[in-house]
Amino acid sequence: MEIADPGELTSLLPASGGTAWIRRGDGMIGLGEVARYDTDPADTDPIRSAEQWWQRFCRDISVTTLEGVAGTGPIAFGTFCFDPGHTSRVGTLIVPEVVVGRRDGRAWLTLVSDDPTANPTPDLLTRRQICPEGAPQQVRWSDGAVNGPAWEGVVAEAVDRIRAGVVDKVVLARDVVAEWDGELDTAGLVDRLAQGYQRCWTYHVDGLVGATPEMLVRRERGLATSRVLAGTIRRTGSDDRDLALAAALSQSSKDLSEHEFAVRSVAEALAPFCSGMNVPDSPSVLELPNVLHLATDVTAVATDHTSSLGLAAALHPSAAVCGTPTDKARTLIADIEGMDRGRYAGPVGWIDAHGDGEWGIALRGGQLADDGRSIRLYAGCGIVADSDPAAELAESNAKLVPMRDALDA
Repeated sequence: MEIADPGELTSLLPASGGTAWIRRGDGMIGLGEVARYDTDPADTDPIRSAEQWWQRFCRDISVTTLEGVAGTGPIAFGTFCFDPGHTSRVGTLIVPEVVVGRRDGRAWLTLVSDDPTANPTPDLLTRRQICPEGAPQQVRWSDGAVNGPAWEGVVAEAVDRIRAGVVDKVVLARDVVAEWDGELDTAGLVDRLAQGYQRCWTYHVDGLVGATPEMLVRRERGLATSRVLAGTIRRTGSDDRDLALAAALSQSSKDLSEHEFAVRSVAEALAPFCSGMNVPDSPSVLELPNVLHLATDVTAVATDHTSSLGLAAALHPSAAVCGTPTDKARTLIADIEGMDRGRYAGPVGWIDAHGDGEWGIALRGGQLADDGRSIRLYAGCGIVADSDPAAELAESNAKLVPMRDALDA
């Protein structure tokens, strides 16, 4: 049902739990849980299996939506792994009991219940005050699976493999771990990310939390959009120097080559499910508080029978988070990266009963431990033939800044 503007969506989140998808103040938060689908760890195609489960779920319920607004009515928030063959955390869809959303000046509340007279319970809709004290105190940082110098060696190995013709490009990631005493106020973390990175999509689903700048795919009223990011440089804090860096990034042969691989992989993956595709001739520069990215928005008309989850399954993994050719790059990642990515670089987002939805790539984030006392953060870089290991390590550190700052606030 349509409601008055609810104010800051993050203020409705409990200290722990809940789900969120927010950009520039708009989006949705989910409270409670009426249904959940956890994919089988042995499932080699978990996204499509989850799509089939969601379709069955929606057939058995009555759906009421706001005309012309995607995301109203029942929705499922989801998160999926990067590589189902090399992780135990494969994928999950969560159907909240209550969803509060806002988009383009309209706000709504959705209740999913088998009781037609049910109303949202007061404890689910209690507004809480989020404040800086929600950040964990005395965060302790440590290396993840591979420390910085060792990761430079991994990058050097990848460059050798590329020059030998094994792959054209591979995306390598590293992790760091933050620990603290007590339990994290997750809602406060989500709020700081949403406020600090408004051009990104802030997400919190099943303990996976972050602010991604990259939209794997959005499907809304038949239009499919995918934002491709590849090619990155760290900002200096000086407007003049950042302007010069943006110009250099847009002319860098290394970064343009990396970006072209990523755009081509998205266009090829979308083609069987879409028509009327538009691929810009050259990328733009996306300015975020910590980095500059080369960015291209690919748009197309989706076929009626293809849902946002179906499109996500077709697109994942793109060259932007895996490499080219995809299968060989994924094999190389498993061979030399030295860690379990889990749900890092996998699809994260939501789907509604009509198949519309938004699925970002789970970047600039991390996975909370089950006890809420630690988080594993991830960052990755695209490696090509002329990549420099020290420069790639510096880029990965820049990509860790959003989460490190939000945790250290």
